[in-house]
Amino acid sequence: MESNKLFFCVERHEISYLRWIIESYDGIAFLKTIDPSRAIIEIEISPGCDKYINELFDSLRKHENIRIEEMDSDPFLPA
Repeated sequence: MESNKLFFCVERHEISYLRWIIESYDGIAFLKTIDPSRAIIEIEISPGCDKYINELFDSLRKHENIRIEEMDSDPFLPA
């Protein structure tokens, strides 16, 4: 099994907080800032952990009012 990479657009000021939250779950996913000016991040999700990331993001959206919008594909691939 290989990891799953997803791309999201978030608020710039939330990138550090999201990294801290995700990494506190010790290995379920890793956050990489792809484009800091556009606030695009990549989440590399460990095999079998997609459900946990989806639940975490749903909770952050609902309880913390954090904007986390999934992008359709890699933002650097040609359209």
